[in-house]
Amino acid sequence: KHAVVVGRSPILGLPMGMLLLRRGATVTYCHSRTVDLAAHVASADVVIAAVGVPELIKGAWIKPGAVVIDAGYNEGNVGDVEYAAALPHAGAITPVPGGVGPMTVAVLLEQTLAAAVRAAEVRAWSENHDSRVGPDPAIASDRL
Repeated sequence: KHAVVVGRSPILGLPMGMLLLRRGATVTYCHSRTVDLAAHVASADVVIAAVGVPELIKGAWIKPGAVVIDAGYNEGNVGDVEYAAALPHAGAITPVPGGVGPMTVAVLLEQTLAAAVRAAEVRAWSENHDSRVGPDPAIASDRL
């Protein structure tokens, strides 16, 4: 699959592209001043919009059946994609608001729970094991 990530921030754009690369996608990074942005978007099977420019991505640019993830949130409760115009073209699209935000919260809660479970497991292990650091007096080579 070909993914186009519009936005290059170290918080969202760059990590999303790296995640997609690890999943086997061919990734093209773009930004608000990319020459012929429309052509890049039109070639994408997956579009990630995280550029912070209201409705920069026009609905007519969306390849039929493409997955569109709009992570932008701009003044006036609009995303980086022209949602209404993109809807007839996209195979799936996230709305703004109410698309990416709730998923972010859900994943944050899931990861918080996983971290709490790991911390409890470490605590339980530490209570049952001698965690002192240093040479073991029972091993002769440690006395050399």
